[in-house]
Amino acid sequence: MRKFSNATEILPYLDSLYGRKNVKELDRYKALLTQFKQLYSCTSAYLCSASGRVEFVGNHTDHNGGRVLACTISLDIVAAFLPNGTDIINIQGKDRRPVRFSIHDLEKTSGSASLCKGVVAYLKGQGYKVGGFDAYTDSTIPAGAGVSSSAAFETVIATILNELFNNGQIPAEQIAKAGQFAENEYFDKPCGLLDQSVVVVGGAVALDFADELHYTRLQADFSKIQLVLINTGTSHGNLSPLYATIPAEMKAVAAFFHKQRLVEVDEELFYSKYDEVVHALGLRPALRAKHFFEENHRVDEVQLALSRGDTAKVVELVNSSGDSSLTQLQNCAVDEYDTAIADIVKTARKLCPCGVRVHGGGFAGTVLCVVPTEYANDFVAKVTEIYGNRVYPLRMRSVGALVL
Repeated sequence: MRKFSNATEILPYLDSLYGRKNVKELDRYKALLTQFKQLYSCTSAYLCSASGRVEFVGNHTDHNGGRVLACTISLDIVAAFLPNGTDIINIQGKDRRPVRFSIHDLEKTSGSASLCKGVVAYLKGQGYKVGGFDAYTDSTIPAGAGVSSSAAFETVIATILNELFNNGQIPAEQIAKAGQFAENEYFDKPCGLLDQSVVVVGGAVALDFADELHYTRLQADFSKIQLVLINTGTSHGNLSPLYATIPAEMKAVAAFFHKQRLVEVDEELFYSKYDEVVHALGLRPALRAKHFFEENHRVDEVQLALSRGDTAKVVELVNSSGDSSLTQLQNCAVDEYDTAIADIVKTARKLCPCGVRVHGGGFAGTVLCVVPTEYANDFVAKVTEIYGNRVYPLRMRSVGALVL
């Protein structure tokens, strides 16, 4: 861990963080350091970065012990920070409400402050050391868009506490669980461990949530595809009750078979009892469970297709995942009049042979497009004409959350 006094010292890190050296990012760090030094009357600061994430396939499977293919991306939250020798955590940021609280006052509140308190509470509860620090943040991750802006913020807090007070010895899984705890207990969002796990681990990974966090690095050539996010322009920030129905209904199906999660249910037994599940619980829970089993198979198939460089198969499977999310998982609309996600999916598929699906938690947020490289420039130009600054061509990021 080193202190930085000017932005040019960041240059060696830009390739791994953003896929290339970028003047815009350099200017961003310059502004970050300048603001921090002015706010806290210092000459240098430590720097931390945690990125957003996308999942290729594996929509809403993690909370029931399923599998996911995902990667970190070139959109991130960065923080300049220093310990302050007190018990006060003080965080300011560009376009972010200030957060200030004592590490001894961990009462649930709201917004970023509540998430931060949740992270501190979890780490303290696990016996790790916490302390006061000052930070200034800047984020390029669109909030409420399903690309893990909250998970990135939680991970930055946990990573800072890890490095300042625990000599970097907190395991990755514990950092991820600190973020999940904050979401579950301090934000009333019953999310699984997907978002935080990918943000912490970094790179392109296959994750299995059947037991403890298990992941493997994807061995694939990603030069044949371009990832493009299209923001619907609406936030899922206030849609936790809709989101919560998905894990709840999947677990209700598991309970029908006297299990806690769907991963514990024999798939053949589920299909043999499908009509009974529908009769007992209703059609939507049964369809959502069906999506779970089918999506897990798609994860394996996409991983194989990526390893073989079979872009056409990847596109086919991503579209299959998108159709399943629309018709079985049913996380593409808030109500029957909401067609924002479905309209983007339909439009994008017309423009070129690409894979398109709702991304992340769904109901609002973003749509993910997996575009063969030969169509990428034309595709981005066309969707930008339609959706303007809501289009995000992405670069994959090779590293997870870290202090530089």
